[in-house]
Amino acid sequence: MTPNGWVSDADHRCGRRESYHSDSVFRVSTRPRPFEASAPRRLTSRAPALRRLADQMLEAATLEALARLLTAALPEALGIERAALLLWNRKLDNFEALTPGETHLSALRPDSASPIPESGFLLSEGSLLRTRDGRGDGVLVPLMARSGVVGMLVLGARAGRRKMPFRPTEVRLLSVLASRAALALENHLYQRELISSERMAALGAMAGMLAHDFRNPMTVVRGHAEMLLQDGLSLESVRAQAELIVRMVDRLDRMTAEILDFARAGGRVVLRRLALRRFFTELADDLEKELPGLSIVRALELSEEGAGSLDEDKIRRAIGNLTSNARDVMGGRGVVHLTVRVVPARDDASERLLVEVADEGPGVPPEIRATLFEPFVTARKKGGTGLGLAVARRFVEDHGGTIELVADPPPDGPSGARFRLLLPLVPESRPGGDDAAR
Repeated sequence: MTPNGWVSDADHRCGRRESYHSDSVFRVSTRPRPFEASAPRRLTSRAPALRRLADQMLEAATLEALARLLTAALPEALGIERAALLLWNRKLDNFEALTPGETHLSALRPDSASPIPESGFLLSEGSLLRTRDGRGDGVLVPLMARSGVVGMLVLGARAGRRKMPFRPTEVRLLSVLASRAALALENHLYQRELISSERMAALGAMAGMLAHDFRNPMTVVRGHAEMLLQDGLSLESVRAQAELIVRMVDRLDRMTAEILDFARAGGRVVLRRLALRRFFTELADDLEKELPGLSIVRALELSEEGAGSLDEDKIRRAIGNLTSNARDVMGGRGVVHLTVRVVPARDDASERLLVEVADEGPGVPPEIRATLFEPFVTARKKGGTGLGLAVARRFVEDHGGTIELVADPPPDGPSGARFRLLLPLVPESRPGGDDAAR
């Protein structure tokens, strides 16, 4: 440029211009402006709270905890009235809504009154977009995970009129928070589906086993009942058929009781002060009557005045299951050895009751010893639910005791299976009729 302000020919040929006639309107001048130090960007005061919530998304232990973060903590951090979490149900192809104060998911239907906020904006790839037909100032936040859309977060409107519901910094943090929430939500949904499928598989296995075990005695009952309809039967034949039917019905009753005992939550015991020697004597007598063909050899190393607090019904059922299993593996007839004595606890603080039930059968097969007390485990038995030992373990553990299969039984004892129970003897008495030993 020349001193008088005119552009030189060299500058004109090189295309160097510093100003244009339209600069006053569009400001596209190439003239360098003096350097101005820009003020540091001020982060919104809500940014730290949003960052903390984003970090907490992946740490939520349960789906309920994650839902509380998204529908309670997040609206508080953003200063909005409410939020709703919609979960995509892949089986039903619809959204299920979870709003603050609710404890279960409810299907979202177009004709139902819904507490979902009105939404006029969509958060997409870090930007807020106004929806075509949206109403209100709420924001839809898709929760996109590896498998696709797993849910939708609907944020309500913030108080006060503004062009956009959230600031750019808040939008960026919401995008990070949504991606983390989507991953956490996907993991929790996968876990819930896995648990549900495992429960259905266990239910199917149990139903198949029960159908098989119940079919055999029912077939016997039907067959002998049809024989009773025949004419000309002697009194002895009718009595034999009726006794067999009664035994089959009793077997069905025991199987039903095992299923109900296993299905109950357990944990509750009704302790009563019992005279131990009398209790186990009567228990052995009753088992011999209930299980024909079984003989019980008793070694009750108990004093006449010895007493302890036990749940009478549960101990009867636990030992009854052990003796019933022993008779079954011995082919319906044999000898069971019942040993009971009081031993000091390991820390010498209180006494414990030791009960051993041993049979003279073939013993427990090595392949099921590790899972012997698990449900549906059975071997060398013609019938049964496979729940007898699982129920016995539950009843013993309800008392705070232990039950185990003795790995190396003594050489001078029975050669079959030997089970050992250790039960704490609760010394305190109970008021009323329960504290008297009976």
